[in-house]
Amino acid sequence: MPVASKDKYTAKQKRKAQHIEESYEHKGMPEDQAQARAWATVNKQSGGGERAGGSGTDTSGREKQTARSDSAKRAAQTRKGHARTSPESLQSQTRESLMKEARSQDIRGRSRMTKAQLIEALSHAG
Repeated sequence: MPVASKDKYTAKQKRKAQHIEESYEHKGMPEDQAQARAWATVNKQSGGGERAGGSGTDTSGREKQTARSDSAKRAAQTRKGHARTSPESLQSQTRESLMKEARSQDIRGRSRMTKAQLIEALSHAG
């Protein structure tokens, strides 16, 4: 099996792979298999060598705020301008979302209700 270049990995990822490889070799695993498993583990944990820590690109607070705002706008658009507790809006929400709304309005028996029953209860409560 050809060994790929490890140049794109951070020093921390390389140290982690070396430690894992040594651990496998200590348990009696052949060196090539131990190395393959070590790098597979590092890749799984950190997402590969192009991202330090595997968290993807760094995102500034401003970019995160914009992303949240855009997400909220898309969510509002899916309700097609209806009031949050209108039957049309309630139909487009997930059961989990309806449960949160029912919890905030303290609707009794909500945990045993189906989605249709939650919609009915919320439309009468709102």
